[in-house]
Amino acid sequence: MPPMGGPGRNARNSGPIKKPKNTKAALKRLMGYTREDRGRMVFAFICVLLSSASTLTASYMLRPIINNFISPPDGSPGDIPGLLRGLLVMAAVYLVGVAATYFQSRTMISVSQRALSRIRAELFEKMQRLPVRFFDTHTTGEVMSRYTNDVDTIGEMLNNTIVQIISGTISIVGTLCLMLYTNVWLTIVTLVMAPIMAKVGTAIAARSRRHFGAQQEALGEVNGYIEEHVTGQKVIKVFCHEDKSVEEFSELNDKLRNAQVMAQFAGGIMGPAMNAMSQVNYTLTSCVGALFCVLRGFDVGGLTVFVNFSRQFSRPINEFAQQLTIVMSALAGAERVFNVMDIEPESVSEDEKPVDNVKGDVVINDVTFGYNPDKMILKDVSIYAHPGQKIALVGSTGAGKTTITNLITRFYDIDKGEITVDGVNIENITRDSLRKNIAVVLQDTHLFTGTVMENIRYGRLDASDDEVRAAALTSSAHGFIRHLPDGYDTVLEGDGSNLSQGQRQLLNIARAALSKAPILVLDEATSSVDTMTEKHINDGMDKLMENRTTFVIAHRLSTIRNADAIMVLEHGEIIERGTHEELLAKKGRYYELYTGIKELD
Repeated sequence: MPPMGGPGRNARNSGPIKKPKNTKAALKRLMGYTREDRGRMVFAFICVLLSSASTLTASYMLRPIINNFISPPDGSPGDIPGLLRGLLVMAAVYLVGVAATYFQSRTMISVSQRALSRIRAELFEKMQRLPVRFFDTHTTGEVMSRYTNDVDTIGEMLNNTIVQIISGTISIVGTLCLMLYTNVWLTIVTLVMAPIMAKVGTAIAARSRRHFGAQQEALGEVNGYIEEHVTGQKVIKVFCHEDKSVEEFSELNDKLRNAQVMAQFAGGIMGPAMNAMSQVNYTLTSCVGALFCVLRGFDVGGLTVFVNFSRQFSRPINEFAQQLTIVMSALAGAERVFNVMDIEPESVSEDEKPVDNVKGDVVINDVTFGYNPDKMILKDVSIYAHPGQKIALVGSTGAGKTTITNLITRFYDIDKGEITVDGVNIENITRDSLRKNIAVVLQDTHLFTGTVMENIRYGRLDASDDEVRAAALTSSAHGFIRHLPDGYDTVLEGDGSNLSQGQRQLLNIARAALSKAPILVLDEATSSVDTMTEKHINDGMDKLMENRTTFVIAHRLSTIRNADAIMVLEHGEIIERGTHEELLAKKGRYYELYTGIKELD
């Protein structure tokens, strides 16, 4: 649960997808992921040349076959054996093209998938270095859409579009040369339609780009909503929120439907529009060519070939225009991926150094902080904790307790004041070094797919099996682990769905116990366990907190009575501090909280 006043983890980021500031730069950056496969790209390019050349050559072979073997100019009968030889040669040429297309397709699939693998790897690596603020302000579904929807659109472009654009360009140039060679005047007639087709295709593609961007945005919102409502089904059912959830989803679903209708219509209209114009071009060329045959003695084979070329000439233009819609969709997806890649990672200054042999002397001096500049969560807060001391933070929800632990671990940097560990400002300590010396047990548990042993060992990867078991004993987790089907080798899946909430928390506490960090942060660590289990945990916690500086956030005030100092926060300020007995004697806010809990008990 995000700290009160901070950005909600489930807040949907519904900002509009912007167009690339520089389309050429975005495309160049995207193509940079194929740089390591230049050899394959060259081979694929050669295959495209062979395929295009074979298609053009085989098409032109119709002219001599018709003129020499089917309808000779001198009116003599057709030559069947010659016709068969010509058809066999033409089939062989086409076969070469088919083989080239096959190898080109296989090669480009390999190139595109390797590129996508690099993109996903770089994106995942970058996400490991992003600040916590990013994950607090983006839903899991929205983040996942970068890996799925956006990367898939990029893959479609790399798989097919690039090759089709190159092939189409070669076909257009080659066909134009053969058309000029066959008949200049008919070529001029055909070229009249070319700019009109290109203009129409570009206009439709520009419209498609906008709608595909809106579609990607709406899809991200739907994915985020589904993700958070699937994981929150128990809450939805407990509060009878099913109808409201369906209503909200329907609104998002309708928005996605409308965006997809507009995007698919804008993209789908490209084909029919270009085909219609192609038919007009074909008809016009056929009529003029027929007049040339009658009036100027143009050979039938030449007319047949030219009409075929006119179709081939318009087909690449048609396909090229259609591919622009895919390119626009892919660039919209690439921009979303690159936007994440371009987010500044957690800042690192030249003054930051690693620290060794941390004792755990923590001082928070006049710290002021707000998740948003216009709303401060902490106001001139000062806390000191000597090595081995247990400091408890209590107060109403939203008082700033969790925010303090977020600052100690440098999940967020403070706006004013300073925090020191062993006298060193934490802003001068590398985050990795700082966090290795802090063990954190959060209210929200998280377990990874793997064995119980592996999940506990996550606290210190070089720990032995005996050390893992000792940590489980400390946290009172050993008892229930022994009764699992395979003990410590039991495989956990789905965030430990085969364990109770309390058992999952015990494993998290065991993970912290294993880390041997000199500073310990417990944020509602026992809130998910029953009273009996809590007693066992508290017994283990006493051992866990020995010689460790510990910060404890707890609503169950009975768990912090033995704290060395208790800080009472309200509205981001410390209003009371002292031991349990001292604060009760004051009969202030802590007394009200404590006696209220006692009455509830």
